[in-house]
Amino acid sequence: MSPNGAGETQVGIALSEPLMLLTPDQILQVDRALASLGPFGEVRLVKVKGQLRFIQKLDSRDLLRGNGGTGEE
Repeated sequence: MSPNGAGETQVGIALSEPLMLLTPDQILQVDRALASLGPFGEVRLVKVKGQLRFIQKLDSRDLLRGNGGTGEE
């Protein structure tokens, strides 16, 4: 692991196969989108003209928990 100068640590990962479509930065963005969701939600990847173009997030709310909260406590 080596610092990248932004207070974060970079980790080198050896993949069993080369990436076909996603860049390391796109993988990081997908991971951040998933991490930003509460316990309920979806992340959709939209491919346009052969490339990842959009990340859509859907954050759901659990109405059984009262006052429409996101389920986070």
